[in-house]
Amino acid sequence: MSFHLYDESSGQVVPFVPLIPGKVSIYHCGLTVQSSPHLGHMRKEVVFDVLRRWFDASGYRVRVVANITDINEKIWQKAAEAGLEWFELAYAVELELHRAYASLGCIPPSYEPRATGHITEMIELINRLIERGHAYAADDGSGDVYFDVRSWPEYGELSHQKIDDMVAATDADPRGKHDPRDFALWKGSKPDEPATASWPSPWGRGRPGWHLECSAMSLKYLGEAFDIHGGGIDLRFPHHENEQAQSRAAGYDFAHYWMHNAFVTMAGEKMSKSLGNGATVAEVTKHYPARAVRLYLAQPHYRSTIEYSDTSLTEATAQLDRIDSFLNRAHVSGQAAFDTADLPDAFVEAMDNDLGTPAAFAVLYDTIKEGNRAFDANDQGAATNCVAQVRAMLHVLGLDPHEPQWADQAGGTDLAVTDGLVKLVLDERQAARERKDFAAADHIRDSLTELGIRLEDGANGTRWTIA
Repeated sequence: MSFHLYDESSGQVVPFVPLIPGKVSIYHCGLTVQSSPHLGHMRKEVVFDVLRRWFDASGYRVRVVANITDINEKIWQKAAEAGLEWFELAYAVELELHRAYASLGCIPPSYEPRATGHITEMIELINRLIERGHAYAADDGSGDVYFDVRSWPEYGELSHQKIDDMVAATDADPRGKHDPRDFALWKGSKPDEPATASWPSPWGRGRPGWHLECSAMSLKYLGEAFDIHGGGIDLRFPHHENEQAQSRAAGYDFAHYWMHNAFVTMAGEKMSKSLGNGATVAEVTKHYPARAVRLYLAQPHYRSTIEYSDTSLTEATAQLDRIDSFLNRAHVSGQAAFDTADLPDAFVEAMDNDLGTPAAFAVLYDTIKEGNRAFDANDQGAATNCVAQVRAMLHVLGLDPHEPQWADQAGGTDLAVTDGLVKLVLDERQAARERKDFAAADHIRDSLTELGIRLEDGANGTRWTIA
């Protein structure tokens, strides 16, 4: 089976057919850099990182663009509270986002444009919409420009709504609107806003509306048509609906498929900055291994809601230990050979079925179990095959501890070095046992136990795991 995905616009799982054979273009909405990234934000990053890795493993050349929204009211309000310029806060949070990407092993986007760097392209897009009869400047002197939703009969097709059933858009003062559901393309400057947060335009100084940003940036970097647009399910309406409407009204094909990931919740509530219930990446990774956090975010299906709890992350840590114990037993080093051609058929089938990570992880755990049985039976050929399969699957899932994204993790464990050191100690223990110095052998065992390393003596030697 070729790759199939759930397309939000059609409401069903459909075969993926790229616009250009052998290439995939993806745009997913990035962070509004107003405060530290939390696990709700990073779920989207991990989901689309796994998607990117799967396309890469499937032989595609992948281009990913993810924007940075670095200008809006919340940014300058939070900056003022902190005694900073709005652009200082935006840049500081952007750097935090990059650290969060790296800490969870995400490959950086092919390009990451900032909204403030594309004002010219946004003004050009607004002018095009006005010329085509789909936008208008408010006649109240505000300098606002709106998209005319009634001018576009397909408005609502992505979220499967009718215009008359929609609530009014709240992104600008309604006084200058023809219809309360019209949304802002350009917002005229107001006296209480920072002077640096505005740019000249044909309608007066102002700044772009949020929805306009992604249309302009995807057009510039991915062209008039691209394969997949993604983001959190909360962006489906109004953000993505408005993006699609204005892009297609301007005469562009825009996205051919839409993918949305579900929320991370705390006590049943969506994790969000506005609710103040976000578990920041920096804080969570102080208490749990970063790879375990990634596993926790990647293992459920991307369209399923995840409930955040210490129990969930403890379970993810235990699952990671199970993976690493197998790699330790196999004495895997960073140079151990593997290839995506080693991927089990069942894993490929799961990933091709709408990025089915729950079934894919099940294949991973089954292969580890099979590999352990092979080691127990001293079947080196079968064990080596399982190791190669596990490494290939971990590569796709972004969880192979020997790959570069994990090599420089502060406080991380280099399994090859750890395994080598433990083996040296175990050799000393074995030598003590052979000379019948059982007190020394027991002392080594007890010392390793205190360090959290559990030993299991068997017919094929001593196996160690992290307790």
